[in-house]
Amino acid sequence: MNDSTRHAAATGSASGKRDEPLLKVSDLHVSFGAEPNAVRAVRGVSFHIDKGETVALVGESGSGKSVTALSILQLLPYPTASHPKGSITFRGTELVDANSRTLQTVRGNRISMVFQEPMTSLNPLHTVERQVNEVLLLHKGVGKTAARARTLELLRLVGVPEPEKRLNAYPHELSGGQRQRVMIAMALANEPDLLIADEPTTALDVTIQAQILKLLKDLQAKFGMALLLITHDLGIVRKMADRVCVMTDGEIVEQGPAERIFEQPEHDYTKRLLAAEPKGKPATAAADAPIVMAGDDIKVWFPIKKGLLRRTVDHIKAVDGISIEVREGHTVGVVGESGSGKTTLGLALLRLIASRGSIRYHDRELQELQFGALRPLRREMQIVFQDPFGSLSPRMSVGAIVEEGLKVHNLGGSNSEREAMIVAALEEVGLDPESRHRYPHEFSGGQRQRIAIARAMILQPRFVVLDEPTSALDMSVQAQIVDLLRSLQARHNLAYLFISHDLRVVRALSDEVIVMRDGKVVEQGSADRIFAAPQAPYTQALLAAAFNLEAVESGVVRT
Repeated sequence: MNDSTRHAAATGSASGKRDEPLLKVSDLHVSFGAEPNAVRAVRGVSFHIDKGETVALVGESGSGKSVTALSILQLLPYPTASHPKGSITFRGTELVDANSRTLQTVRGNRISMVFQEPMTSLNPLHTVERQVNEVLLLHKGVGKTAARARTLELLRLVGVPEPEKRLNAYPHELSGGQRQRVMIAMALANEPDLLIADEPTTALDVTIQAQILKLLKDLQAKFGMALLLITHDLGIVRKMADRVCVMTDGEIVEQGPAERIFEQPEHDYTKRLLAAEPKGKPATAAADAPIVMAGDDIKVWFPIKKGLLRRTVDHIKAVDGISIEVREGHTVGVVGESGSGKTTLGLALLRLIASRGSIRYHDRELQELQFGALRPLRREMQIVFQDPFGSLSPRMSVGAIVEEGLKVHNLGGSNSEREAMIVAALEEVGLDPESRHRYPHEFSGGQRQRIAIARAMILQPRFVVLDEPTSALDMSVQAQIVDLLRSLQARHNLAYLFISHDLRVVRALSDEVIVMRDGKVVEQGSADRIFAAPQAPYTQALLAAAFNLEAVESGVVRT
């Protein structure tokens, strides 16, 4: 509980009554579409937020968290969305069906919102200065000179490096962490009483995530504002929240002080959420197992060309002299921040991008093979991408997607044989075989990832690159995918290269770990040793950010 909340609680108890909440949501219902086929996304939700308090709205995707938050600012697509029942009051003012003038005085002024994905929330055609200025000009009516000065002050406040140089930058020129800081600067421009943060760190590396959360706590203390934190990450909730509301299927099934929710959960769904974090370690694999994939001194350098003749003046060294071995039945985890070269290393091993250095698959040198000679080996070397929605064709049925590799490699003698192989592959990854007639958009994120895994596994590979396969998934779905990958590895003795910035998932899957930064190996060794006794300061900072969000070493990790 922060100082503002303690003060409010003390004041309320001294006077014999609790102060009126800053925000009060009562019996809120949200429906999409017209009756009788309306989808009831939120049903009877009630909670309150006091001044200076942090309340977390927790639940899996589709539980109604974001719909509830958007209802507060009346940002849902009306009239498609409607509120059949319920009330939302802010400082005693009713917001449900409020007129535009009332909402304009509240939105971005007294209540601000930070959205999940800043790249889609920021206007790609406007500079940082123009986007932050817009909030000040709209609500404060200040002049351009004063707005510029205030924008610089806000950018410094949220920790944007060299803010003067960032004023004329566009969103695509900033890193993910910097874009999120700009979003926070816009939200704080008018010093709101309530900040709604909708999954503010989901797409960020653990180090940047820790910095953003620390920034939010510091700013909350500075301005005394309340915070509504919407997330599916219980680690964040444990560190940040005073009270927790647990949502599923559009309803709040449990709410109370954060300490009580984590120590003594009452509802079965809450208990299931708390138990869902990826746990355990991989089964012990034979230390002398055959080497499936090996690389020596791998380099991937991208030229920087300038001038009229486009001469190469320098290189971006995405992967710079890395050696690696992946054994049968083993998982090598590759960790590091975005831009460290993790994915580039995986693509180089699969010969999907050009590289220098030796790459050997079962002692066969791949760098010497032309495209035609390499193609028969492709079925044995597969990849599962980070975003299944982007990597699965929206125009193909699930059956056609999974079957495609069979046709390319001439596997399965007839349509009926291939159909039987598709059914077996879907069953192996835990999907209903009848779903093969449906399309990717009809599935949840976790189900789409299972489809992507089935597409790879149907070819019976020996080596699989897993590129952030759980980063966009809820905690409970992450745990299910980790269990699935473990069981597939044990059943088929697969060699995995597991790329991730989520160290909890890496710990649950990996036998060995490689820590990368700026294309180089910072530290390399057994997973047990890396997690128990990291040697490099950068590795120590990564682990601190992942497992103790308050302990980020300044100066070690970039913003």
